[in-house]
Amino acid sequence: MPRTAHVVDLPVRLPDTAEPLRHRVGEALLDLVRTGRLRPGDQLPSTRALAASLGIGRGAVVAAYDELLAAGFVEASQGSGTRIAVGADEAVAAGVASHVAPCPGPEPTCAPPRTRGVRWDLRPGRADTGLIDPAAWRRAWRAAAEAVPGNDAGSAPPHTALRAALAQHLRRTRGVTVSADEIIVVPGVSATLRALPDALGLRGRRVALEDPGYAEAATAFGECGVEVVPVPVDDDGLDPETVEAAEVAAAYVTPSHQYPLGARMPVARRAQLLAWARSGGAVIVEDDYDGEFRYDVSPLPALRSLPGAGDHVLYIGTASKVLAPTLRVAWVVPPPHLRDRLRLELEARGLVVPETVGAAFGDFVARGALTAHHARAARTYAARRSALVAAVTRHLPDARLAGVDAGLHVVLRLSRHVDDLDLVGRLETAGFAASPLSAYCARVDHRGLVLGYACLPESQADAAVRALAAVLVSSGSHG
Repeated sequence: MPRTAHVVDLPVRLPDTAEPLRHRVGEALLDLVRTGRLRPGDQLPSTRALAASLGIGRGAVVAAYDELLAAGFVEASQGSGTRIAVGADEAVAAGVASHVAPCPGPEPTCAPPRTRGVRWDLRPGRADTGLIDPAAWRRAWRAAAEAVPGNDAGSAPPHTALRAALAQHLRRTRGVTVSADEIIVVPGVSATLRALPDALGLRGRRVALEDPGYAEAATAFGECGVEVVPVPVDDDGLDPETVEAAEVAAAYVTPSHQYPLGARMPVARRAQLLAWARSGGAVIVEDDYDGEFRYDVSPLPALRSLPGAGDHVLYIGTASKVLAPTLRVAWVVPPPHLRDRLRLELEARGLVVPETVGAAFGDFVARGALTAHHARAARTYAARRSALVAAVTRHLPDARLAGVDAGLHVVLRLSRHVDDLDLVGRLETAGFAASPLSAYCARVDHRGLVLGYACLPESQADAAVRALAAVLVSSGSHG
């Protein structure tokens, strides 16, 4: 039991450390407990009296008392002051601290691994976030911060304003006419793909995927009990006749800009693919990952915009290419009969976008900032693409480029004798980050480099391609 409380005359001496003053006051008091000068039940001086005796501001002493109180070293009650708590002496003796001590600096064995310097990051799928208008971005987050968060932890945030803004955005930019209620906001495409097999009843069934194609989709479906059927693509993308012959229950496609080869599926194939889905009750998963960016011709509307597509096409769009991948915001427009099942599956997996993130992005879209950003980004990316293609023409005149009229990357095709995985390693030593085309292949055998240009300034394109050409020639990868 604690002894009878009494006020003590404390010989408090602040330690000479670089820690904040409140921590030093707290440590000085705990040191008195450690040495037995203070014991459980002893009353501490008032914050004003202790501050005066130490010659410091009262705020630091108040903060120290609050910290000790939160940690359980002291007890406070109105009218009775602050006392050392029962068990405080045992806790101090055991080495318990009142706060997390500042890190003294990493030990040599804990130092982060060194990475090679990357001078030219040409990996695909990386938007230039430096193009975002900081004033518009801050305004959107200020608006989101003004709203009081909801308290329903059992369901996903409604994202009412964001879905309404996205409905207008899809109608203007992709020709997709839907209501806000038809849109589901999701935290990225890759995670969402893993929810589709259960939501769409595809476990144990066959699904056609483009080859070469989006490797994350193949992994997501394969890990969730789906039999993945790679279907080769040609210069017009996926061939519906090949899909029909594969006898699949669904097909995953990137018709606006085939990933990674860049083909644009013509309208005849789109109609044929939709007819296949209608005749067999199949589902088409349309990943419109960067359909907004097309430079030499106007973008084709999304496959989901075709008459009658709503019952068979599950449309996926994302902010990762048009704005920033780290935002982790995407959207899905499923067929009506699958909407509730998909929503429940997403919520069961915790695949929801935080309320504040959705509110900020919704404000950004609703105010027209996304439209303005897209126009600015499209002009910039078009110029960077032109600079890259011109440099390739100068330094690699025999090069075969694919996918140059849309998106954020091009494909440099190489002969099949080239080990593009080894080539990427050689490029890394020369300051490049790039992706090998073979990594996107399942059964087909394509070799090359997938080169993103969104983050390559026009002024650096010539130097980058000149260095790239030197590596290709020295490795025997280019004649």
